[in-house]
Amino acid sequence: MINTERLILRPHTLADFEDLCAMWGDPAVMKHFGGVGSTREECWARLMRYVGHWQIKGFGFWVVADKDTGAYLGELGLMDFMRTLDAEHRSFGEAPEMGWSFTVAAHGKGYATEAGAAALAWADAHFGRTRIVCMISPSNEPSKRVASRLGFQEYARAVYKGDVLLYERP
Repeated sequence: MINTERLILRPHTLADFEDLCAMWGDPAVMKHFGGVGSTREECWARLMRYVGHWQIKGFGFWVVADKDTGAYLGELGLMDFMRTLDAEHRSFGEAPEMGWSFTVAAHGKGYATEAGAAALAWADAHFGRTRIVCMISPSNEPSKRVASRLGFQEYARAVYKGDVLLYERP
């Protein structure tokens, strides 16, 4: 668990399933992830993947919750999804990938930057300063700004279920 000024980053639990489904099922949230909301089955697989990451990789995603109310605001963390990118870029190799997604009500409040900075500090403390990557839709201006604030720099364009921008924090 990680505490910031306004947030708590904590592991996912079964009690988060409905909030997770509501966020990933929201077409407004999914705008930059293909535009179609996730089914309950897909959300269940996502929850299982999150829990499994911590067991196998020693890192993963956290629920980002409001420190005062406990309200679910979104999720953020590190992953290794074994993505297959285009022929030129192949994969991210050993670099953990960072990702984030927040409920529409949490957009524009600086939560992603605050939680991201805390997660990167956690990663540095646990693994030493290491290359971390992220992948962002070219049209996702808010996420590109978050990546920049967190010290990520664009290093390539690739194809992964559509055009994507690849960023790294060296």
